Amino acid sequence: MIAFEYLEHTADVMFRAYGETAEEMLCNAASALSQAMVDPASIMAQESWTVELDGDDLEDLAYRWLSEIIFLSETESAIFSAFSVRLEQDGRMRLYGKIGGERIDLGRHAFENEVKAVTRHKFGIKKNKIWCIQVVLDV
Repeated sequence: MIAFEYLEHTADVMFRAYGETAEEMLCNAASALSQAMVDPASIMAQESWTVELDGDDLEDLAYRWLSEIIFLSETESAIFSAFSVRLEQDGRMRLYGKIGGERIDLGRHAFENEVKAVTRHKFGIKKNKIWCIQVVLDV
């Protein structure tokens, strides 16, 4: 199983990420988002950030998770290469995530795209044999 793949899109970046579990799918989606910005091989996971989110359902939570990664990148001047997620449900869905990365160093990090936002356009999650999320990023 591939972790993620980029799809043809006229103006933005679109990808599908996969996982045996919903958690793995969300981590792979975060990796696809990160790789759309900068080569992950250039990122050392020297620092970590903790994320706690809740949502109405898995799709809402996935949207919030990816949006939070963009927000953290902008506010912390950081880029990320390592992701772990734990999901819980008690009425609302909850996500507990840990993100590893480092502060941006323009001498080492060449940016491919400036990701402005996760969009709701064509956004969706399906589960057949494996979990799949489709995402369009506004760049």
